Amino acid sequence: MEKINTGQPLFPHLPERLEGLEDLAENLWWSWNPGARMLFKALDRQAWKESGHNPDKMLRDFPSSLLEKAGSDTDYLRRYDEVMTVFRNYMKPKNCAMLGPVSMDQKYAVAYFSAEFGLHRSLPFYAGGLGFLAGDFIKECSDLCVPLVAVGFMYPEGYFKQRIPDDGWQQNLIESVNREAAPISKVMGKDGNQLVIKVPLTDPAIHVAVWKVSVGHISLYLMDTNIEINDPWNRGISARLYTGDLEQRLRQEIVLGLGGAQMLKALGIDHYLLHLNEGHAAFAILERIRETIATGKDFSAALKKNINGTIFTTHTPVPAGHDVFPFQLIEKYFHSYWPSLELDRNAFFQLGIHPEKPEQGFNMTAFAMRLSGCRNAVSRRHAQVSQNMWQSLWPDVPEDKVPIDYVTNGVHVPTWIEPKMKLLLDKYIGADWLDNHDDPAVWQNIDKIPDIELWQTHYWLKVKLIDAIRERARLRWADGDASTSITLTSGAFLDPSVLTIGFARRFATYKRALLIFKDLERLKKHLKDRWRPIQIIFAGKAHPADDPGKRLLQDLINLARNPQLGGRIAFVEDYGEQLAQYLVHGVDIWLNNPLPPFEASGTSGMKAALNGVPQLSILDGWWEEGFNGKNGWGIEHDKTSPDPDGSDAAKIYDTLEQKIIPLYYNMSDNGIPNKWVHLMKETMKSTAAGFSARRMVKQYIEKFYSKCMAGVLKE
Repeated sequence: MEKINTGQPLFPHLPERLEGLEDLAENLWWSWNPGARMLFKALDRQAWKESGHNPDKMLRDFPSSLLEKAGSDTDYLRRYDEVMTVFRNYMKPKNCAMLGPVSMDQKYAVAYFSAEFGLHRSLPFYAGGLGFLAGDFIKECSDLCVPLVAVGFMYPEGYFKQRIPDDGWQQNLIESVNREAAPISKVMGKDGNQLVIKVPLTDPAIHVAVWKVSVGHISLYLMDTNIEINDPWNRGISARLYTGDLEQRLRQEIVLGLGGAQMLKALGIDHYLLHLNEGHAAFAILERIRETIATGKDFSAALKKNINGTIFTTHTPVPAGHDVFPFQLIEKYFHSYWPSLELDRNAFFQLGIHPEKPEQGFNMTAFAMRLSGCRNAVSRRHAQVSQNMWQSLWPDVPEDKVPIDYVTNGVHVPTWIEPKMKLLLDKYIGADWLDNHDDPAVWQNIDKIPDIELWQTHYWLKVKLIDAIRERARLRWADGDASTSITLTSGAFLDPSVLTIGFARRFATYKRALLIFKDLERLKKHLKDRWRPIQIIFAGKAHPADDPGKRLLQDLINLARNPQLGGRIAFVEDYGEQLAQYLVHGVDIWLNNPLPPFEASGTSGMKAALNGVPQLSILDGWWEEGFNGKNGWGIEHDKTSPDPDGSDAAKIYDTLEQKIIPLYYNMSDNGIPNKWVHLMKETMKSTAAGFSARRMVKQYIEKFYSKCMAGVLKE
């Protein structure tokens, strides 16, 4: 059964005194507010745990007797009233963020299109960093009251659940989303039924049903093709994230772009700046041009108007990360569409041709670059790489003048600061620090925290991480589908007293997950050192179609079960939002060693640094900007070396042996590593403000939204 937004109570067994819990459960605001989460947890710790920290699922089957008991508990009601007051004040209409000299009118919103959104594990509409970035972006837009609507897909089968069998070869399991037990509701049309729209100019017709997720002030609208009115082939378009079928992928992008634009029109959102988070939704530009032409303008005028109102964010310098579709597929689906743009076949194809590789097909990134007025990369280094990659689109412009700017990614601080760490910051740097957390001066007060308290907090989080990993291993074993060796490689031997390195990435070859094993004998000495050992926790998924990535993962599993490595290597399967929270809070070091220049930005390391976890990272992506020489360790890649992997690995070993291990195990008289704690403080002071989503969103407003708004208003 699917949950329907009919105006009737979703949880009719809630006592009247606690009826606000329904509003709270249905808005993901609770997910980044510890007090709200504790309100649900206080009802019943075990039920909260079994629900996967999902209040919607928890309340659905929660006993009425326990709710009645809470409704008469003075202490619980006091906590409830406090949280509801904060929530209701937060949700009151406020003055929206200013876009430079232009005030954003509510009716002229920003429409943020993304193929994935990482918000909470109950909504598995994300594959990795791009999704979490999108989720953090709209959360921060809510906090800043930016008038924004978000557009994506309601994937009934989500991404995939990772399972590692005894042979170590990743299995991709499908787990359907339980919409009844998730904070998602149907958008109802004027006829009292769920809103269904038709994707423009598709034959046979493709229809999408519209769903909504409330993210604070932000509405995230999701499209679903799995409805009876569609034929079976069309019903599966939105089934799962990033299908490996190229034609189905194109159909997804047609629905996301053309359908997304049509959906906003049906919702009454006619005037907006279009922000494309990667090229998957770039066809939305075409639909806006078509609608402008329908008002009487020619293609040239319509193109100019819509270019001025479009922002395109590119996220990858990896060539394989840019979608390119064969011309015959483009012709199959757009031959009846391009006449409405006053274009012929050749002119339409020219919109998406890469000048240096015209034979390859229709390149979605080249298309989005051409048809956007503002373009940006996601770090300073990535901007330089992107200018080089796409200079051929502007052949008469010097490389360093190619019009691709950058806004370095950031993370949503309220989401990723661990609640126990937040309490420590509240105590020593002021209870209102979160209101101004993008101000670097605020973080200088970290030095007020006694070393012993920061260390005890970190150690508590480390124990929490290892306990969670062990519990995962126990549950997998108890299910009866894990061999002894897989159970042992899942973290059963981890020790919280040992220097713990975390590596959690997508298992793509350029991320070099196995680089630290390059000299196995050298590494083994540290894994098995009796007095100063290290241990490494790995997590991450390989793309379902990426066999080289799966082979890397299989090799890692075989290494982890090798007894000669002392049980110090663990791989934790099914990396997702919940495990990410544990990892970025609890490890001692965050390791990142991509092959430059393929790390566009990276946000996992930012989340770890926010919680005082230093980085050991190649100087690429965000770390080239974040490293200041005393807040972690930066490895300079030598691309001229005859063995770049060997050279980078040697530098990592040298850094571990000469700097990291001695510093970590250098205990002061009080029994804590004071110099290490000072490093933790410097990590937080130097990165938390500058790599926050608040700084990021403000820069998008200042650099792009205000510029595009001014350009549109001139039209």
